Amino acid sequence: MRAWTLERPGDGLRLSELDEPTVRPGGVLLEILAAHVPAYTDVVAAGPRGRVPTPLVLGAGGVGRVLAVADDVLGLAKGDVVAHTVLLSSGDVADPQEVLVGWTGIGGRGEVTPTVTAMQDRWRDGTFAERVVAPKETLVRLPGAEGVPPERLALLGWFAIAAEGLGRSGTTAGDAVAVLGATGQLGGAGVRLALAGCASRVVAVGRNEAVLDRLAALDPRVHPVPLTDRAGTAAGITAGGEVDVVLDALGAVSSPDPTLAGYDALRPGGTMVLIGGVRQDLALPYGDLMHRRLTLRGSWMFPPATLLRVWRTVLGGALDLGSVAVRTVGLDDPAGALELAAETGGEAFVVLAP
Repeated sequence: MRAWTLERPGDGLRLSELDEPTVRPGGVLLEILAAHVPAYTDVVAAGPRGRVPTPLVLGAGGVGRVLAVADDVLGLAKGDVVAHTVLLSSGDVADPQEVLVGWTGIGGRGEVTPTVTAMQDRWRDGTFAERVVAPKETLVRLPGAEGVPPERLALLGWFAIAAEGLGRSGTTAGDAVAVLGATGQLGGAGVRLALAGCASRVVAVGRNEAVLDRLAALDPRVHPVPLTDRAGTAAGITAGGEVDVVLDALGAVSSPDPTLAGYDALRPGGTMVLIGGVRQDLALPYGDLMHRRLTLRGSWMFPPATLLRVWRTVLGGALDLGSVAVRTVGLDDPAGALELAAETGGEAFVVLAP
């Protein structure tokens, strides 16, 4: 079969011919139908974002069709359409350890333990391939997915990250929600999910004014706010009143001020959830946090139930994945595909269809 492989961090992805994978205990053999290519895939291939056990097939989840299941795997059958969630847990409730299969990322404190190393070595290959053997725990069956364009199904994992963040905020129908980084892929997903969850007002905060205009056109409840300095951004968010929830989906930024602008815009008793790629420390005023009774939470990835909930939201018609721009690439030119992914700004997605 053909796949995008990474021999060593920094080598770049190459198109390789590999032996056909065979199912093994605990595993499911998938035909990959589509896989999202995140905008920062070239950075992952370069190696600075964390350990990956090379050589490996790279790839952060997607959607596939079951070709075979191991004898000890129950609940899945040949022909099922499934989503690959990427997140694999050790199953230890007292000390859960988690890795992203085929990708960089370690849960918890981010420590490389013997358990983490064993999980990464056993289940190392990702989804940028024609076929893959995946651990059963990372797969979610998608009832009713037959006939749905696979490139749309490949977005479910990204939307589930945003959905988990909103879920951890405790937001309910009628809340006012601000999404920081709304003009990016993750933030755009957050805006759509907040609308699907019946938010009374969704404040979309971002730098790309063209994308802000497109988000505003989705629904009259969307209020676009250009990202400026801390005071100006907070004033824009609160123009219609303080918000109940702030979802921080910002990527790499040079200052913590955009995140702190969201903090400033919270109503007393409000909640802020961090789901993005900000690599800045936050200086939060102890007394203000206490007296306003604010909640600050982190949210990383998602459990399988969250992805299934997103899929049911799509099936029910409240979430339209067809409104998201998708550009499809094949396996032939990995370097070109990664360049396209890096250049695809705003809320658009690049999807590999092997």
